[in-house]
Amino acid sequence: MICFHDHEAIVVDIPAGEFKARCLQLVDRVARSREPIVITRRGKAVAKLVPADEPSSRKPLFGYMAGTAEIRGDLVGTPPEQWAALTGEDDYLYADLHEDVGAARSAVP
Repeated sequence: MICFHDHEAIVVDIPAGEFKARCLQLVDRVARSREPIVITRRGKAVAKLVPADEPSSRKPLFGYMAGTAEIRGDLVGTPPEQWAALTGEDDYLYADLHEDVGAARSAVP
């Protein structure tokens, strides 16, 4: 096992055979010390064992918007003004629709 300094961090260089024999110990060491280990085969780097990123503190999916909405007025009661659908005020918007629906109904056997 060879240790050398790489930009203020200690990097451990280890042959693949030694890594294979001590794998679990080395994984624990990387997790504890947060220092990477370079795995070599015949003197050439083939892999690098690095510590996992620290888990981010994520907010839970459900309830993440709790307290962000505001209820104004009565949600259940009917509004004081009449709806255009009830008064017939917007019937001109649906004039073509009624003709198409009537034609479609007469075409159905």
